[in-house]
Amino acid sequence: MSDSDPSSAVDRFTPSPGSGVLPSSSAQVSELMLGVARGDRAAFTELYHATAPKLLGTILRILQHRGWAEDVLQEVYVSIWQKAEQFDPAKASPITWLVTIARNRAIDRIRSQPAGSRATDNELAQLASSEPDGPASLEAGQTADQLNHCLEQLEKDRRDMVRLAYLNGWSRRELSAHFEQPVNTIKTWLYRALKQLKGCLTS
Repeated sequence: MSDSDPSSAVDRFTPSPGSGVLPSSSAQVSELMLGVARGDRAAFTELYHATAPKLLGTILRILQHRGWAEDVLQEVYVSIWQKAEQFDPAKASPITWLVTIARNRAIDRIRSQPAGSRATDNELAQLASSEPDGPASLEAGQTADQLNHCLEQLEKDRRDMVRLAYLNGWSRRELSAHFEQPVNTIKTWLYRALKQLKGCLTS
């Protein structure tokens, strides 16, 4: 990119979910992306206003916290400004590429939060009861710190999957699309992750 301070390109914008309108075709978004890759601030401005509402919605669904989501959205567009040259319209649709960046940034924010702010005892109970094929229950009285400690013992993909499924309400189909795995594989992974969590929490 030609701009040595990409963050300045987004700092002046304020996210406004619902106010943007996506261009009518993937090709138009791709053209904007190519403009951003050339350092075109006008293209970046148009891309931001056209896609920010969708990306903010994606981030909000994961974080469930408006303030965090707006902060992450700014980080996402700084990343887009810096990485636009990596976008290849022959390999992925522009919206898929943008949403992937947004989701990854939101998941990174979840992992970066202090243990006590990431999970609660109520969420622990929900995690156990929301999986019909998993363990019937987990021991009561576990603290959020214990849950987060045990979550950290899972493989990264399994940990992210559990958080997205049980703390953020993602469906099996959404998880399947995000992790690029069949729905039945997602179910198996969740079952095994819950079994591992139960073993950790009750040890």
